[in-house]
Amino acid sequence: MPSVQKNIDPFLIKDCALIAVATGKKAQNLRELRDYSRDISLDSIYYHFWGGLLRPKFDDPEYHNDFALWARHSLHDKILAERLAVIDPNEFKSLEELRQELVEILDERIYEEEYPLWAKSDDQFEFIRSQIVIFNTHHTVSDPKDFVDALPKMSLGSIFFHFIDALRRNPDSIDDLRVWLGRQGKKYQGVISELAAVDPYFLTLNQLRTKVANILKEKLTG
Repeated sequence: MPSVQKNIDPFLIKDCALIAVATGKKAQNLRELRDYSRDISLDSIYYHFWGGLLRPKFDDPEYHNDFALWARHSLHDKILAERLAVIDPNEFKSLEELRQELVEILDERIYEEEYPLWAKSDDQFEFIRSQIVIFNTHHTVSDPKDFVDALPKMSLGSIFFHFIDALRRNPDSIDDLRVWLGRQGKKYQGVISELAAVDPYFLTLNQLRTKVANILKEKLTG
C-alpha cells in the first residue's frame, strides 16, 4: 500500500528589523571592553556579532563584527582585530560560549601588551543590545519548487530572520528553510545538505540570498 504524503503547513515568510537599545555601558580601553564583555547581556553579544548584517555597510568589510572593527579603527590594534575577525559565531553552541571565546581573546591580548590600549574619548565602544521586531508579510510558499522564484524577492530582513536569527531559535541551530524541508521526508535531503554547507556569517545578506537561490535553482529545477 503506497504511503500517504502528510499535509505540510506552508512556509510563512516573515520580515524583521533589529532595534538597537543602549545599555549605557561604554569601553574606552581594552580592559574595560573585556570587563564589560564578561557580564553584558547576551542580546548585546548577538547584536555586535550579527547586527551589522542589517545595518548599512560603510565599515571595513574585512572585519565582520563590531569588536574587531573597534579594535582595528579605534584601538589601532591590527593583531587583536584579526584575531577577533576570524571568530565564527556558528561554531559555538550558545551565545554564552561565544562570549567566553571573546573574553579569552581579549584576556590574551591584555597579557601581551605592557600598556593598556586606549581609544579617544569620543570613540568609545558602546555596548548595544538588540530587540528583534517581526513582521508578517502575508506571503507563503506551499511547494519547495516555488522557493526558486520567491527567494530572490524576499527582503534582506526576511533573509536575516529565516537564515540568521533562526539559528538561535531552532534546535540544532538550523535555518527555517531546512526545518521546513526536513518535515517533508527524505526527498529534499540533497538540498538540505547543500544548505547546511553554507556559512552565512562571512557573507552579506545579498550574497547569502544569491547563494541559497542558486542552490535551490540547481537542486529543484536542474
